[in-house]
Amino acid sequence: MKNSKNSQSRRKFISNTAALATGVVLGGSKLFGAPSIITSYNKPLSRINGVQIGCITYSFRDLEDQSAEATLQYVLDSGISAIELMGGPAESFAGMPENPVDWRKMRSLARLENPSKDQKKELTDLQAQSNSYTKQLTEWRANAPFEKFSEFKKMYAEKGVSIYAFKPNAFRKESSDVDINYGFKAAKALGASHVTVELPGDDAHTLKLGQMALKHNMQIAYHGHTQQTPTWWDTALMQSPANMMNIDIGHYVAAGNTDTLDILKRKNDRISSMHLKDRKNKMNGQENQVFGEGDTPVIEILQLMRDNKYKFPATVELEYKIPVGSTSVKEVARCVEYCKRALEA
Repeated sequence: MKNSKNSQSRRKFISNTAALATGVVLGGSKLFGAPSIITSYNKPLSRINGVQIGCITYSFRDLEDQSAEATLQYVLDSGISAIELMGGPAESFAGMPENPVDWRKMRSLARLENPSKDQKKELTDLQAQSNSYTKQLTEWRANAPFEKFSEFKKMYAEKGVSIYAFKPNAFRKESSDVDINYGFKAAKALGASHVTVELPGDDAHTLKLGQMALKHNMQIAYHGHTQQTPTWWDTALMQSPANMMNIDIGHYVAAGNTDTLDILKRKNDRISSMHLKDRKNKMNGQENQVFGEGDTPVIEILQLMRDNKYKFPATVELEYKIPVGSTSVKEVARCVEYCKRALEA
């Protein structure tokens, strides 16, 4: 009987959240009960009871317009007041050369076991384009107009949106020192406290990145997917105080880890930011789910952050399938409302 009541309560919580986030309320079409979306002076406020709810702008990847201005509007319409910013919107705003390479085509050709003569030639041509673009990009980064990143920060700040993390494609093992220094400088100009990157699986590279981050008075936070384990970051964390975690708690659960709350308790001082999504665990298929329908203890995580006054933000990353008739903006707003209700419970 107890389990049945809990299940009913959980379903009610989810349905109420969906209704509030989309404005579906009995008695009229007027939006009611969603202060995380409508706030005073038309500015969003997604810091709730001390917990900063943010989102990564990757969540809006399906939308055609990826400009700085359009991305800002997506963020505002989602009710978000702080973000992890992907490189694209800021770098295009700053005038970065456009990438001419068809990466999907190049990756597809590279995977072929027995390519034809024409396919080999096409792959060679694409690789030559890629090498040329990489050189052009490094040249641009060497003299990047960082005042444009400061201008970007101001544009977002005037609308009530701050940038706590930046994720450009500048910190790979193949990246030059020019690229890496550029990434940190751009992040600082945007007002970010840290940059994020996939953990490279190369101890020499994380040592180098940690040392370079210190010189810029920045942090570099390493992101993971289902390769995350309780000890996965330990070497990088020991190498430099600037090496931090960008734990993805949904992927962490999907990987089969069962110490979700415990790792946050143990490592909270080494977490710069956390990706928040709901996934099923390994036994249940690992799929991404609407918040509240997977196995990730989203409510418990947020309440742990609130009750222990953890400083790192919880970054909504939209990866579940968008329901028919909805949009990525509406779904991020739905996630924000779910978090709000959890933190006010």
